[in-house]
Amino acid sequence: MSDIQEQIQAEVEQARAVCDVSGSNSPECAAAWDAVEELQAEASHQNQKKQKNSLEKYCDENPEAVECRVYDE
Repeated sequence: MSDIQEQIQAEVEQARAVCDVSGSNSPECAAAWDAVEELQAEASHQNQKKQKNSLEKYCDENPEAVECRVYDE
């Protein structure tokens, strides 16, 4: 997760630099901030991933246990 936060920080710095050079109403500035927004959305999505319950964790560690067997119909 730290990696995506570092990417967000780098994109924020780049967006600020682009906006300073090209102006805050330029298409380049808008595109730079769109890139920041996309990374922030991805970070949020990663945080919302479903947490495994205790049975799922147990089955990850013990896939051959009776409780974890999956039968095809």
